[in-house]
Amino acid sequence: MSQIVHIFSKELKDYFISPIAYIVISVFLLVTGWFFFSTFFLFDQADLRSFFNLLPITFSFVIPAVTMRLFAEELNVGSYETLFTLPVTLLDIVIGKFLAGVAFVIAMLLPTLFYPIFVTFFGELDWGPVFGGYVGAVFLGAAFSAIGLFASALTRNQIIAFIVGMTICFSLTVIDKMLFFFPRVLLGVITYLGIDLHFQNISKGVVDSRDIVYFLSIIFIGLYAAHLAMEKKE
Repeated sequence: MSQIVHIFSKELKDYFISPIAYIVISVFLLVTGWFFFSTFFLFDQADLRSFFNLLPITFSFVIPAVTMRLFAEELNVGSYETLFTLPVTLLDIVIGKFLAGVAFVIAMLLPTLFYPIFVTFFGELDWGPVFGGYVGAVFLGAAFSAIGLFASALTRNQIIAFIVGMTICFSLTVIDKMLFFFPRVLLGVITYLGIDLHFQNISKGVVDSRDIVYFLSIIFIGLYAAHLAMEKKE
């Protein structure tokens, strides 16, 4: 556990000494803030529905940008060879880097807590869906972080890692909106694979074990795939 904490703290510190982290956070807040406030005043509804509806699409671009360096940077400069000589296991490294990515996503979400506070000045806010939305956002961020970590483990090029991660995340986000491309017999499976449906269920304050299992499965598959990819490079 101490090795995981060490990897986690190192990676999280590396995030915040890099200007890219602040650029990503700024872009995220600008995009979500613009769409939230513009639709809020347009529809005049005291809720955060527009913010949470936009989150899966936004995360599918932002989180791969956050995670693209986690393994790719070390593969590029060769420092991963030194990392493997330390008294840590590959599993420690994978989990530590993953947790750092999730922590960064949570830090990115913290400024958006201003949104529900702002809404309370204009009407009575139902805090149940707000709480569910942020819980769902953490699950969504964790799932995309695991996918991004896997993409980063595939290549030493951060741009390629970003493109691969973004493609997988974006595909999971929109796949249930493209059901007309698939045969009827597969519609149930394709619908279940869509990450947006599971996120929207939780963001409405409905906690269903099927949605939790879905996110945990995506996280497990992403981390296991990243572990396998790095194992071949040892």
